[in-house]
Amino acid sequence: MADRTPAPDTPELRARWGSFEWTKENRKTADYHIAKYPDGRQKSAVMPLLDLAQRQVGEETETQGWLPLPVIEYVAKYIDVPVIRVLEVATFYFMYNMKPVGKYHVQVCGTTPCMLRGSDDIISACKSRGMEFGKVSDDGLWTLTEVECMGNCATAPMVQINDDNYEDLTPERLDTVLDALAKGEQPKTGTQEPGRHTSEPANALSNLTDMVDANHDYRGEW
Repeated sequence: MADRTPAPDTPELRARWGSFEWTKENRKTADYHIAKYPDGRQKSAVMPLLDLAQRQVGEETETQGWLPLPVIEYVAKYIDVPVIRVLEVATFYFMYNMKPVGKYHVQVCGTTPCMLRGSDDIISACKSRGMEFGKVSDDGLWTLTEVECMGNCATAPMVQINDDNYEDLTPERLDTVLDALAKGEQPKTGTQEPGRHTSEPANALSNLTDMVDANHDYRGEW
């Protein structure tokens, strides 16, 4: 599982991120999220603000982004809550990165349905390309993380790479996705099973053969 501890609070970290503040556009977005809540409830905006801050860090570093401690402190001050309250949220949810990541954050689901469908092979395929858990690859492209269920059990195994899901994977299909990303191309997202569209059974859109069947109750009556 991912290490949820913050990056060490070093002088170098402070020098790089101690002056963090919203860009003009992100300030508007932050204030928009805060305005959704009644007066005195601005702390309720903590999750979208953390996501916004992570994305701003990502834009500045050309990665998926992460949350240095000074950035977390900035968010806490912006909504006037203790830093520990914001840190608790950031370290709880896997959507927030607590340490630097690569341009592409490859999150492999290792929960039971994906494991039964071959997630170990997916992890091995990632490692064969030089990825290591919790580390940025030498070329700066990849960070590998194993995570808990991301809700795509019907199309297991799956990975999430930045904001996109890739499902019905095999090592070969994953290689195709990663090769495209490495070239700066956008691979097909969602299921990688030919002819499949969403989470319907792999061999058909529906197990109903006649719309009349859908309108009958269990007694065979209307």
